[in-house]
Amino acid sequence: MKTKMKNIMTNSALIILMILIQSQFSYSQEEQKLAQTGMKFLNVSLDARSTSFGDAVTSLETNNSSAMFYNPASMARFEGIADLTFGSTQFIADINYYNAAIAFAPEDGDYGVFGFSFVSVDYGDFLGTVRADNDQGFLDVGMFSPTAMAIGFGYANALSEKFAVGANIKYVMQSLGESVIGGVVIDPATLGYAGGTTEENKLDVLAFDFGVLYKTGFESLNLGMSVRNFAREVKYKKESFQLPLIFQIGASFNFSDVLDLDKTEHSLLLTVDANHPRDYPEQILIGAEYTFMNLVSFRGGYSAPNDERNFSAGIGLKKDIGGLTLGVDYAYTPFGIFNDVHRLSLNFAY
Repeated sequence: MKTKMKNIMTNSALIILMILIQSQFSYSQEEQKLAQTGMKFLNVSLDARSTSFGDAVTSLETNNSSAMFYNPASMARFEGIADLTFGSTQFIADINYYNAAIAFAPEDGDYGVFGFSFVSVDYGDFLGTVRADNDQGFLDVGMFSPTAMAIGFGYANALSEKFAVGANIKYVMQSLGESVIGGVVIDPATLGYAGGTTEENKLDVLAFDFGVLYKTGFESLNLGMSVRNFAREVKYKKESFQLPLIFQIGASFNFSDVLDLDKTEHSLLLTVDANHPRDYPEQILIGAEYTFMNLVSFRGGYSAPNDERNFSAGIGLKKDIGGLTLGVDYAYTPFGIFNDVHRLSLNFAY
């Protein structure tokens, strides 16, 4: 019965993969429209380790809950019982991202790996105005605070020793605050705003992520593919827009397999991804990680073409304490004329 179910899942995954690849090839033949998507917070890299690789992590077996933000199939071979990740990103323009994810594998993973993810965005406070017939040409109507969030449920399963699949379903919400419409007048007493009604600018939609991971059998060479943010079009008022769909394919290899290195003390991992987004040109992503004694890791990444960011770097520490694995990762990304971006992630695995 179990073998039959895995065969069904394998065939289903292959069918979905073929459909997604075909849709991407069809899309690539059309005239590409740049900067035509919304809810761009879904494309911001959140995990510090993954960012240090330049986001070239599609083919990595991350084996923890942060995989849900990149390739959900990467957590299929999670060997523990539960894994918990927290992260914080200090982005440009004083925008702050907060994320959390948990993965658990009941019955030693016989039924796959289940996960939940959460992303919250704090854009800060903004001063609202409306046009008015006064010397300034506008009136203040108070402060507003845009917000965004995504809540996801993920599942991954290793269908064979070489092939793993994964998927996420996400509830995505973005609120641009309230706008004042109709009946706006200038109060003679205060020369300020009076009257009018308010309207909330809020959207929500379901989005889907799909991924596969394939172990080639040649040493540690892995291949991976993911499609993220697949959803219907949405709109606030009149013009509709799509979510920032991304198709990503990559390969990874640990060169300690072919170099004269003691694998218990040294690991030299190299990753390469090709990134095909919906709203900007294709990119090449390259990442590397050197790990000493499975304790400390030094990482670097490069992505191109980009306008303001190309390089990223980071460091990670991991320690096993009585069956509990603790990990801390930090990533640094110079962002050109903007502020440098800092990311911090904490991981607990049992």
